[in-house]
Amino acid sequence: MSMLERITGKVWRLLSKILFPFLLEYKKITIGKNFIVYGLPIITLEKNSDIIMGNNIVLCSQSNRTALGVSKPVIIRTMKQGAVVNIGDDVGFSGVTICAMQKITIGSECLFGADVSVFDNDFHPLNPIDRRRSNKGIAVSPVSIGNNVFIGTKAMIMKGVTIGNNSVIGAGSVVVSDIPDNVVAAGNPCKVIRELGQQ
Repeated sequence: MSMLERITGKVWRLLSKILFPFLLEYKKITIGKNFIVYGLPIITLEKNSDIIMGNNIVLCSQSNRTALGVSKPVIIRTMKQGAVVNIGDDVGFSGVTICAMQKITIGSECLFGADVSVFDNDFHPLNPIDRRRSNKGIAVSPVSIGNNVFIGTKAMIMKGVTIGNNSVIGAGSVVVSDIPDNVVAAGNPCKVIRELGQQ
């Protein structure tokens, strides 16, 4: 690691401990203890919505801080009044995007690989007439991710999905239906490959 990288790392750690939590408090975003950022994430909050992060959260937006690198900073957004993003303790994100119009819940001790996307909505209506200029008729359904879930790089977790405790989602998977506890699942669409503990 070069001298410049060491100095930059110390500056980011200082920001994560002093400046960044202050800015989040100003924006009424709730964070727990030992909040760490590498690089600056993008966190936006709609009026009368909530972003709640537990203790020991790590947001990595710098490629030199993770083996696979990241193509973008961590992005966490509420997109509508009343939306909630609730993240448990001991969760790590690398270049992850989370966009909530209703509710996204992430349990404790989860690990999200580089460039994972999680969203509870379709962003645009399906009706071709309204698709570009209207937000009416956008399909929305909450997402729930259990405790100790590992989600591989570039996976996409779509609206309405529940992922059970301890499960693993393979890299590049597109999760469009529920995944139970204690399984390995992968593919597009994502399907259970085996139970954890099986060879």
